[in-house]
Amino acid sequence: MPLPPFVAAGSARPIELAREVLAAPLAPYLCVEAGGAPTTLALASRDDRLAVTYDGTGCALSVTAGGETTDHQSRRHGKPEAPVERVALTLTGTRLSALTFEAGAWVVRGFVDLRERVDTHDEAWLAGVRAEGGELRGFGQLGLRDVRLVTHAEGSPYRDGPEVLLTATSAGPGFFDTAHTSVWSLDPVTLTLAHRSDVFFRRADRPGAYGDHASHLLRDGDRWLLATSTWGDFDHRRKGAHVAATLAETTADLLTGRHVLDTRPLPLPTTGLTSVGVWDPHLVRTDAGWLAAYVSATKFFRFHPVLASGSRLDDLTLRAAASGHRETEGVTLHQVDGAWRVLVSDGDRRRYPVLDLDFAEVGALEAPYPSNIPWPTLLDHDGGTLLIGFDGEPAGGRLVGYGSHGTLRFARSS
Repeated sequence: MPLPPFVAAGSARPIELAREVLAAPLAPYLCVEAGGAPTTLALASRDDRLAVTYDGTGCALSVTAGGETTDHQSRRHGKPEAPVERVALTLTGTRLSALTFEAGAWVVRGFVDLRERVDTHDEAWLAGVRAEGGELRGFGQLGLRDVRLVTHAEGSPYRDGPEVLLTATSAGPGFFDTAHTSVWSLDPVTLTLAHRSDVFFRRADRPGAYGDHASHLLRDGDRWLLATSTWGDFDHRRKGAHVAATLAETTADLLTGRHVLDTRPLPLPTTGLTSVGVWDPHLVRTDAGWLAAYVSATKFFRFHPVLASGSRLDDLTLRAAASGHRETEGVTLHQVDGAWRVLVSDGDRRRYPVLDLDFAEVGALEAPYPSNIPWPTLLDHDGGTLLIGFDGEPAGGRLVGYGSHGTLRFARSS
């Protein structure tokens, strides 16, 4: 393989709970924060009121919905362990969380799952949301993962001057349904990262706005194509739990602001495979037609790479599947010396195999392999190559559990 070895080059973790002030929310990814104690913060719509009170010793949540009010407080984690500088109330999907900023970090001090109480995905409900105790702002992120280059349809990086653009999953204070898709710019020399936009999705099979993520954004002529995975309401405990891929097309400026996009199903084939879901789509249009790389799961969570091809994205045929892999994702198409290769991240073996289009292994990246399953995103730049990955480092304290990762990890060709 002509790909060079890589050495670690730096990291980035832009934790930010509150984005810009919102006139009206588009999706259930919101934040209101304030300083001092006592403090009461709330999000209210119709007859529903979601609130946190910090009395100087601990945080208590209350939920008023359906004519009933319930109180919620974590006995183990509800009390801060250091002086509190700020208090925040966040809504991420169906999770309401109370956080305190203490000892230089945001810590989750309580949460409530609203799934059975309030339809937070309902756009009419969202349009009526107002904040109490602080300004209504969009939710940012506790971490970044699932990083991909924004590309032109033929696979080359989409640049904005000297900077390249990335899509990422902005991690929330909980599992996958608390995260959403965001767009970032990266200076490949200084490794300076800047937030550009947040994108949410409507689906054809159900109403509402969702924080679907693990996305790939492509520029195709005068339009954007955005392929994503339907993680925005995923619950593996739910009977018939499933993840699929969707495709959005728009001429809107997705590089600024906040957007909700209409989508249609992106039918990624699993012919002959045992599959409970597909995710992580990555698309390239070649002279011979479209290539689509993605993951298929035999069960949650055992998954492997798949490659499909076709003249149209709505009529793809399965080309190859590496079903012998058990924990391999981040499937990425990358051109090496004029030939298309498939880069994958093998969490079992902690390595980055490089496959041809028939999924024969033709090499591997010699590069640092952080925790979790970092995707192998490569950027050829200024005579060298930059590897953009991420790790499984959590944030938000012990109450959060899995899903608040990660830190971006960079490596350069040596």
